[in-house]
Amino acid sequence: MIIGLLVLDLHFPQARSLKDKRKTLNRIRDRVRQRFNAAYAELDFQDAWQRSRVGMVTLNSQKSIVEGQLQAVLKDVELSFEGETVVVEVQYF
Repeated sequence: MIIGLLVLDLHFPQARSLKDKRKTLNRIRDRVRQRFNAAYAELDFQDAWQRSRVGMVTLNSQKSIVEGQLQAVLKDVELSFEGETVVVEVQYF
């Protein structure tokens, strides 16, 4: 079994409060869960209103499927996200 972890550091220049940031993160979370059936969690910077670190996890018996799914998640987040993706980390276990 291959487990893939995608960690993104996101910057929200348009956010003026934690409420603005949460609204955007909730949209990202819902898209990732519905379209890709991947687990999602906010990992760090919960109290910073213009920054967040989120993680998404998926698993499969084939590494190529996990890689493809994580790349699709990354592309979808970058296309639908109004801010900036600062750091991208991908790990396989």
